[in-house]
Order: sequence, then structure tokens, then C-alpha cells
Amino acid sequence: MDGPIVIRSIENIGHRSERRRFEGFPTPSQTHQTTLAPRSAERLELARGDLLRISYLAQPASLTLMAFGAQGGSALDALGLSTDLTRTPSDMVNKALKGWLAARGISDDAPLPAASLSSAEPEIYVRAASSCTVWIINDVSAEDLISSGGGAQVTLSHSSPAGEIIHPRPLGHILEEFTVKRGTAQSYPLKAGQSVQIIDLEGQQCSDFQALSAAALDRGIEETIDSTATRSLTRRAYPQPGLFDKFYGPEMTPMLRLVQDTCGAHDTFGLACTSRGYEERGFPGHLNCSDNISRALEPYGIQGRAAWPAINFFWSTWIDQHHQMNSEESRSRPGDYVVMEALQDLICVSTACPDDIDPINGWNPTDIHVRIYGPETDIHRAIAYRPKVDAPMQLSTESAFHPRLEKLTTQFAPARNLWAAVSFPSVGTLGEYRACREAVTVQDMSGLRKYDIIGPDATKLLQQVVSRDVIKLAEWRGTYALICDETGSVVDDGTLFHLGAHLYRWCCGSEESLRILHATADTMGLQVRISDQSETLVNLAVQGPKSRDLLRRIVFTQPHVPSLEAMKWFGVTVARLGDRNGAPFMLSRSGYTGELGYEVFCARDDALAIWDALFDAGADFGVTPMGSAALEMIRIEAGLAAAGAEFAPGIDAYEAGLGFAVDLRKPSFTGRGALERRASDVRHPLVGLRFASDEAPASGAPVLMGERKIGHVTSASYAPAFGSAIAMARIAAEYAETGTTLAVGQLDGHMKQLPASVVPIPFVDPKRTRARA
Repeated sequence: MDGPIVIRSIENIGHRSERRRFEGFPTPSQTHQTTLAPRSAERLELARGDLLRISYLAQPASLTLMAFGAQGGSALDALGLSTDLTRTPSDMVNKALKGWLAARGISDDAPLPAASLSSAEPEIYVRAASSCTVWIINDVSAEDLISSGGGAQVTLSHSSPAGEIIHPRPLGHILEEFTVKRGTAQSYPLKAGQSVQIIDLEGQQCSDFQALSAAALDRGIEETIDSTATRSLTRRAYPQPGLFDKFYGPEMTPMLRLVQDTCGAHDTFGLACTSRGYEERGFPGHLNCSDNISRALEPYGIQGRAAWPAINFFWSTWIDQHHQMNSEESRSRPGDYVVMEALQDLICVSTACPDDIDPINGWNPTDIHVRIYGPETDIHRAIAYRPKVDAPMQLSTESAFHPRLEKLTTQFAPARNLWAAVSFPSVGTLGEYRACREAVTVQDMSGLRKYDIIGPDATKLLQQVVSRDVIKLAEWRGTYALICDETGSVVDDGTLFHLGAHLYRWCCGSEESLRILHATADTMGLQVRISDQSETLVNLAVQGPKSRDLLRRIVFTQPHVPSLEAMKWFGVTVARLGDRNGAPFMLSRSGYTGELGYEVFCARDDALAIWDALFDAGADFGVTPMGSAALEMIRIEAGLAAAGAEFAPGIDAYEAGLGFAVDLRKPSFTGRGALERRASDVRHPLVGLRFASDEAPASGAPVLMGERKIGHVTSASYAPAFGSAIAMARIAAEYAETGTTLAVGQLDGHMKQLPASVVPIPFVDPKRTRARA
């Protein structure tokens, strides 16, 4: 069926104007950006004419580049580079690179031509004269990483000649691939164990998907993915490790599981667009996905339908407060995709939606690309993580500690760009809580952001950015601090460690810290180097009253740094595992539990050795792994603030309950003026609520005085310390006096109420005597 003749089209991707800006949508030829952390390597497949741009985030780094042609020989000359050093697989730390070389029969001691890319320039450009495989290596020693802030994070941008769209890098050996042209649909068989990758090539293009059981079709029964069964059985709508990411048939048999998703915004299950839907809006005869699906499935003898239910990939929808469904432009960027694995033999169909009268496809329908992979292709489960809308995409990965964690639990949740353990079934969340209160726990906290600030103006920069007086911070000491904006709102919190002259490490929760540090240094014209160590330094929290006893057995320190015994609360040192030749790590006496505790920061290569040493040494202390669910209980009892809960945009430090971390004696820091004005007039302070029941309300639940809402809950949990529920809440100052009786609304906010009393926070150990022990 022919469509209308388009005289002029719309293009949202990359659009910038006074009327609207699509900041998070780069043009298709600029979509392939990746970050390269210290002690990591990245592989790129360059075609003839492709351009590679290497950008340093905050300072130069020393990189090594190797290039290989189709026959396996060096292709550095194709990039206009000359050999100035050789590398061997044995001297490389990156496992992916070593595995790639080994798969091509390259021995460990084989000398490989390489080019060094050391430059003071902010960017390096390399263009390929012929097709080649490029490996870029960002090396730095573990010792330099731990103690001196060595290394830098680099952004790699791969673009093709004008007019060409780079498809995402294949995830493995492709059995079949094809393009579904705009306004059409295509059916295809998918065998059990095979995976299908559905790619939005140009961005903001929706693709309806449906699958039917091949075995049921052989019996003359049409069993499609069933929305009711899927929603009822999974009770979730987002992929994650475990069993909560499957699509089911009407008999509750699993059909597919979602493996990777780089977009994160889809609708399951709306109808594929229908002829009737267009007719009733004045567009009779308009192409539609339901009719396209029916035609695509005809060869399999499947009866056509006027309306097909579907998984509506890349369709951005939401439900408003009046329970109406709304939609707008898709959030899918060029190259975004989903991957699903077939759990039985299926007949599948994918569309490239023709809707050009709604924002669904950005008013500009485009093509969809489909790839099919065999069962031998190991595709790890992942979702996309972007610290901000226009940042390069990172797929969630497994922590360096995952080989130990996966033997203990299958319960993981995304923590920034890592999968973090939620709980450990053999112990249970309450068991982990008790271990932290009574013995010692170890928790993977590698999602923490780590930034090194180095140089003659490092102190000056931090004095301007953070809320504490950095000048007073002695070497080998740390302090809890805030980064605020000009309104006094808390942007991020963290711990600042002073590791040496002009050398600091800021450990925090958000990449926004890095952007503020970088922008402030530029504005002030400071001589300072900023290194992002977030992907390179992994870390464990060792917490509980027996944590020091455990660490005594494995920590070795040199005489020139503080010993374990000498470390006071918020002290920091550089240690080694066992003896002077052991793996290096930074050790701080800090944590997020309110208990005596320490944090260990090490290079990825040393992660498993340190994990094993902790559990071997702590066996008789009852050392226990701890997940995020138990930590949430403990941190609420300890009255510790969390981003997105106690502090969020528009919430100043005093309303977040963090006024203790603000030093107004400093003459100047970002947000000081606003905070000084508000210090004596906090309109909505943070208070504790203690409930008579053990039922914890949800975050955001209204706090009521009679029928009137006077605040809301920021965090709540069952508190084993009291045998009842507790919450932190932000309420009107007039009702914040200790002992005031309030209620928290449930159901519609009024039909069910949980009585509570205002109490001080922290709920447990208000003087932090345990952490100071």
C-alpha cells in the first residue's frame, strides 16, 4: 500500500532551535561513544574513512594503540601512526584484550607493534585508510592508582563518513540480519536459545513485536505473548538478573527473556497501531502495524487480526494522576536496541511503525534493523546507564567481585552502571543486618564514584566547591562534606580524603560532582588535574564491631603512613595485603552504617584476592556478605541521608538534615549566601518518625496533621532495633517538635493512616559512639 508523498520531513535527532532542543539525541553518525577508564582497553572496528576521536575528560593520559588488519598483521600505517614501542600479551592486564589475542593464536610472549598516544592536547583524531581492528589501552600501575591518582578517563568517539550510519557493534556471531523498512513488518523464526537484537537505527522509531509458540502452531493453536500472564508472573517491567524479565504465553509458559535494553522506555502491551485508529482521526487507508503484522504472518498460516497486541519497543508512554495514558517522542537514541533470548521455538514479527501523525516516531518514521544470534553467543544481562542525557552510554556490567557474589545470590539490582547484590538468601536481609550490628559484614560498594583532585590549586578548588573547611583537613584524614549549588541545594555528598600535599580523593554518589569540579576549575582558571577513578578503583565496605579485629589479620602498613591501630574515625591510609609485597589498597575508617567500619579501595585486578583474604581471615568472626536491602535498613536507623530521598533538587542542606556538614565560618563557597540566609529559618526540617506498627510506608507518602498534609516521608523501613517501623520525613517546622503525634497516609493518602510520633534522628546511637569506638 502506497503512502502519501512527503514534501518536507521533520528531523528531531540532533535538532537545536529556540523553540525546542533535543539535547540527548546526537545525530546517527555520532552515536558510538564509549568511555575508557584507567587500566582498561577498548576494541573498535573501523571501516575505511572512519574517524576516531580521542578526548581527555580533564587531563592528558598516556595511551597505547594497536591496530590489526584483516590478515592479522599490524595496521598502524593505515591510521597514519608509526610503531614506537612493542607490547606482549603477558604484560597486559585487560582480560578481554588478552582473550581476543589468544583466540587469534597470538602467544603470550609475541611482540606486537604499538603506538603511544601521549599528548597535552585535549583531543586526538585518527582516520582509517582501510578497515582494521583497533585496540586502545589505558594503562596505569595499581600503586599509582591507589596512592597518587594516576590515570585519566578518556572518551572515544567513532564516526563514519557523512551520510553513513554506524550500526552498533555485533554482540557475537550473527546468524541472520535484515532491515525492516519504515512502514513495514517482517516475520522470522527464532529457535530456542537464539537471541534477537532489535535496533533503532536513527532514533525515536517505535517497533511493535509479537511472538507465537511454534509448538502450539503445529497443534493448530495460536499462542501469542500474553500480557496478563506476563504482568502477573513477573510483577516487574524492567530487565534484571534473576527471573523477573520474562515474557509468558497464556498457559504461563515462558517464551522470551529480555537480556539487554539500552533505551529503558517501552510500553508492554499496547495495541500495535490499527487501521481503525487512523480512520477515526481522518486518515483512512493509512499504513498501520496491525495490518502489516497480519500480512507478515500469512506464510505461517496465522489468521490476520484487525488489532494485534504487542510489545511496543521504544514507545514512550506514562500514566498521569487521572489514570490517563499519555505518550510523546520516543526516548530511543540512534543505535539503541533491545535483546531477547527465545526460551522455546517461536515465530516472531517486528515492525517499523508508520505513524507520522503523532510524536510517537518523532513525526518521522524510519527503519528498524534486526539481528539473530546463536545459542553459543554469550550476551550478558545489562541495561543502559548514562550519568546525564548527552553522556556516552554505558551498559551495566558485573562488578570485579561478581565471581564471588554470583555463588552466593542471584538477587541483583542496577546501581549506576553495575549490578549490585540486594540480599543473600542463605542469610537473609535480617541476618545480614544482625551481622553488621553484632559481628562484621563485607559489602560490594563499587558503584561509588571516585575522583582524584591533584595539583597546586587542588585545595583552592575544593575550598570553593565543598561545604567543609578544606584548609583544616590534615593529611591522612577524611571528612564528610556536601557539594551545593548557588541556591544551597545539595547536589551531592561524599567523603573527601587528603592523601598528600596537593592530593585529594573525593568519594561520592554522583557524576554531577565531577562536572561541578571541572566547571569550577575552568571558571577560576586553576592549575589542577582531575582524574575519574570510578571504573578503576573498586571498593568494599567492611562494617561492624569486629571489623577492626578482622582487618588486623590482613593489613600491612609502612612506617610512613598511619597504621590500622592509629586510624581514628575518618582516618585514611595506604596499606597492602598481608605484607610489603601484597596487593596495595587504600583503607579508610568510614562507612554508611553508623557502626565501626572501614572501606577498602583497590585495583580491579586485586579485587578477588582481597575478598578472599577478608573471608578467610574473618571466618571465626562470622564475617557475612551484605546487600543493599540490609544497608537501607541500617542507614535509616543511623539517620544517614540518601540522594533522591533526603536530598534532591530544590532541597537545601538544612532541609536535608545535613546542616552539620556546612561550615558557615568559611568566607566563601558555592551556595554559602543562600545557606546563611536559611540557617536560622528552616521551614521544612527533616525529622524522625517512629510508628507503633511494623508496617513501613512508601517513600513520598504524605505526613498528615488531621486531614492536612504537612510533609512527606523521604525514607522508611522496618527497624529491627525497635521491632517497629521508622521513617525520616520532611515536615513543616510548626509540627517538628519531638513527641508530636502525626500520621502517614496510605491508599489514597487518607483512607488508611499509620500513627507516628516525631523523634530525633539518628534513631540508633545518636552520638555515633559505635563508629568512634
